[in-house]
Amino acid sequence: MSAGTVLGRRWRAQLQAAALRLDHAPVFESNGRITRAAGIVLEVVGLRAPVGTECLVRNGQASWVGAQVVGFQDGKLFLMPQDDIAGLQPGAEVVRRRPEGVGPVRLPVLDAGGDPIPEAESSVGAGLRLPVGEALLGRVLDATGRPIDGLGTIAGAAARSLMAEPINPLQRAPIDTPLDVGIRAINGLLSIGRGQRMGLFAGSGVGKSVLLGMMARYTAADVVIVGLIGERGREVKEFIEQNLGEEGLARSVVVAAPADVSPLLRLQGAIYATRLAEHFRDQGRHVLLIMDSLTRFAMAQREIALAIGEPPATKGYPPSVFARLPRLVERVGNGAQSAGHTVGSITAFYTVLTEGDDPQDPIADAARAILDGHIVLARSLAESGHYPAIDIEASISRVMYTILPQTTMARVHAFKQQLSLYQRNHDLIAVGAYTQGADPAIDRALERYPLLAEYLRQPMNERVDWAQSRTQLEALFAQGEST
Repeated sequence: MSAGTVLGRRWRAQLQAAALRLDHAPVFESNGRITRAAGIVLEVVGLRAPVGTECLVRNGQASWVGAQVVGFQDGKLFLMPQDDIAGLQPGAEVVRRRPEGVGPVRLPVLDAGGDPIPEAESSVGAGLRLPVGEALLGRVLDATGRPIDGLGTIAGAAARSLMAEPINPLQRAPIDTPLDVGIRAINGLLSIGRGQRMGLFAGSGVGKSVLLGMMARYTAADVVIVGLIGERGREVKEFIEQNLGEEGLARSVVVAAPADVSPLLRLQGAIYATRLAEHFRDQGRHVLLIMDSLTRFAMAQREIALAIGEPPATKGYPPSVFARLPRLVERVGNGAQSAGHTVGSITAFYTVLTEGDDPQDPIADAARAILDGHIVLARSLAESGHYPAIDIEASISRVMYTILPQTTMARVHAFKQQLSLYQRNHDLIAVGAYTQGADPAIDRALERYPLLAEYLRQPMNERVDWAQSRTQLEALFAQGEST
């Protein structure tokens, strides 16, 4: 073999090796620079990226902070950081995140042999693709999909986009199956259908977390997804240990984005919890989604919108807040009907915080319009020791008429009418202004009220299933009629 042939083969081998390295090398893009940091918004020049793009901001010589493009104006990008930016300097470098979620985009650094040196993986979640799957059951995650429960890394989870394809509303399976939530007052008088979206309206300190924990433990669901959005960090641990418990956690995934994280992560935490529920629903599973709270989700969007200059509208909430709420809620519900496939479902409970116990709060008012019913917790009941403190008169389930027979609905109406009649005349009865025998209907409500109140009470460690709730409702009227 001639020397020229050997040299040619060597050159071809070197060219093939170089081509292979180029195939795996990152693509170079121009970098941007920080020109202004005002509040929670960073202004960047020199970088072109669409809204929603994941970026990295150099915060020191060796550290990077995750950020997301939330707006633009006059050639400038507005970025919202995901982590603390203490130490950020003027002119700091900004780069787009790679699609695979590792390191900033730049020309490769080669070792002595000419091979690219892999960059260290960033601590921020891989863009808009986060882990989903069976491996997450029993775990507590942050808004970027990282475990925070101290149980080690998660193996076997697949990365999926945060934004799933929407379901054609005409292809969704109807809500026609009752769902057992294990709470007598809801099963009997505010019956929930599988795939329904309910709001839990409450102020602070009226037993909201306890009620959510009871539903998480007792609801007949295959998987429970809990999104703790914008709450105090202390409450995250308390909810998991005291309200959810080991039994509830075993079939649950908890996504925690407490109040001290950036509004971007609070927003992402709610979307991530919804995406996890969608994943299990698409596998034909029946999912219970509990989100505490929808109000904190709206407040996070308000912070972002106001920071980038969107004008406030109703009580300081910009229009984008009321546009985002239905986009989040409409992803929940029954899956699409398909021949040969089991239709999964997502039944959701969203807590809505009523500021100062005002039911006309703009977020509460918007939530009532997009949800399939609401459960109101009354402070007066909680202060009197009545738990769960559900105000039956102010609560409603919009699908119970389609999932209950007419005979049962008649019992429900009779229950609410007698309870309402007693409440309206309570003051007269309390001061002795009402004379027994003046009105037979009031007399009957007065006689039955102890039975009605007892039906509505339930200890937090007691489960009352669907059949028991119906039987006890019938027995209540039979007992009242015999007196």
